[in-house]
Amino acid sequence: MTNRKDDHIRHALAYQSPYNSFDELELIQSSLTSYDLADIDLSTQFAGHDFAYPFYINAMTGGSPQAKVINEKLAQLAQACGILFVTGSYSAALKDPQDDSFKVATDKPNLLLATNIGLDKPYEAGLQAVKEMKPIFLQVHVNLMQELLMPEGERVFKPWKEHLKDYAKGLPVPLVLKEVGFGMDRKTIALAADLGIKTVDISGRGGTSFAYIENQRSGQRDYLNEWGQSTVQTLLNAQDLVDQVEILASGGVRHPLDMVKALVLGARAVGLSRTILELAQEHTLEELITIINAWKDDLRLIMCALDCRTVAELRKVDYLLYGKLAQANPR
Repeated sequence: MTNRKDDHIRHALAYQSPYNSFDELELIQSSLTSYDLADIDLSTQFAGHDFAYPFYINAMTGGSPQAKVINEKLAQLAQACGILFVTGSYSAALKDPQDDSFKVATDKPNLLLATNIGLDKPYEAGLQAVKEMKPIFLQVHVNLMQELLMPEGERVFKPWKEHLKDYAKGLPVPLVLKEVGFGMDRKTIALAADLGIKTVDISGRGGTSFAYIENQRSGQRDYLNEWGQSTVQTLLNAQDLVDQVEILASGGVRHPLDMVKALVLGARAVGLSRTILELAQEHTLEELITIINAWKDDLRLIMCALDCRTVAELRKVDYLLYGKLAQANPR
């Protein structure tokens, strides 16, 4: 029997989303800019921390020897490039104290490290993850449809809201509430804000599809592969909340232009999972470092062409919507 985490990696790499909402958003460029390229400031703030760059390696994997190799490489990449690295769900390590697929990230000096756990796990489990990993924040994920489709998934969901309340009031580090690729609905974002949660990762459809992954594992229900709202649609739905909650965006982000589009729609920062995983499979660590550092240069280039010196200023950029987005969001 193959490891479930390894199944996730294999299917995630095989999946190609048939639709990416970033392709239906066009930014209005500026022919004259007020800044030199050297003036552009990529720094951002969320979850109680200052970050030099507005993108990060988002939660992916852990809990198997293959995952350990991936996490080691990603941690080295994040350390070398000065970007945040969020490990996959720490639940595997809680089940197996001998699991060291997460610990490879804890011995890297100056690494910006966060970790992840599912909301099905009670507060005490999250607290143990914090004690063992010492993250700068804990990412708590909600994955309702994945659990429903997973043959061995959860079937009891009533405790989730109580768990969220416990996390919100008791956690000793900042909390980030994260979707897993289905697009966080506005009501959930508003509920999180009411509970005092300051940061959410809306993680929309368009990147890794856990519905597809679980349907491949079970051999059932292909018609649910594209469940959820796309990343850009989810950001558009949350426009009236971007001043109340720190919104992070992930799901289908492929390159710096996608990152900037998410930032224009109010995201504080952008998480990448499948894109980074694919690059990590295809390139050496040295090549990866070169690619990520080139992304920083490209972000400055694009921001300069939009006449924006800071990430916050990107919110003033005008844009056009096409296709499904234009139909759903007449302006």
